[in-house]
Amino acid sequence: MTTNHISLNPSGIARILGTVALFLVLASIGAQFSKFSFGHDHLKGLVPLFYIDAERNIPTYFSVLLMLFAALLLAVIAVLNGKQGAPHASKWAVLSFGFLFMAFDEAFQVHERLTVPVREFLGDGKLGIFYFAWIIPGIALVLILGLFFLRFLLHLSTTTRLRFLMAASLYIGGAIGVELIEGRYAELHGQQNWMYSMIAVAEESFEMAGLIVFIWALMKYCADNYKEVRFRFEA
Repeated sequence: MTTNHISLNPSGIARILGTVALFLVLASIGAQFSKFSFGHDHLKGLVPLFYIDAERNIPTYFSVLLMLFAALLLAVIAVLNGKQGAPHASKWAVLSFGFLFMAFDEAFQVHERLTVPVREFLGDGKLGIFYFAWIIPGIALVLILGLFFLRFLLHLSTTTRLRFLMAASLYIGGAIGVELIEGRYAELHGQQNWMYSMIAVAEESFEMAGLIVFIWALMKYCADNYKEVRFRFEA
């Protein structure tokens, strides 16, 4: 029986993903520059198509693909750890389902629907950095998940743990850290201006960088622990 091999280079794949992300960031900046400097709000569809903070466009679906790629890698690791009877194998599966939900949320902006009810609960007054009020339950969820995965993180090798923490810091730094700044600016100056769009670009850039680093870290984990994974297809 012929054995076919497909070799994956974690650093090479990360570079390709990073190059695509950089192109999308630059395209978004160019589109917004055209909009606010020359008044080209649409530019034959290119402005909304590449604005990194808009819904259901090329940057959005690229982020969705990154999350699905991470979910697939996590699922493979969960199966391999489960077969080996490794501790915390279920945590890999939980992470995989978590990234599947993140992909769904990214595609349909589910978390943003929390903004209105949370604002109403808080009195709908001046919220400052919590202008995008979904971020309040978001912070609570991050803290809960941090405690839930603490033993899992400590069980990982130091190198893997640091890689995961670097990825999480980049992603959360964008999704929550920059979002706090973005919310304060939006409350004071609105969202239809050059500065807001650049803050939004920074937020999404951090998120994409965090996802790419995480994908790279997962592939490095596989390379360090499994070297080769074989799939067998039966007729």
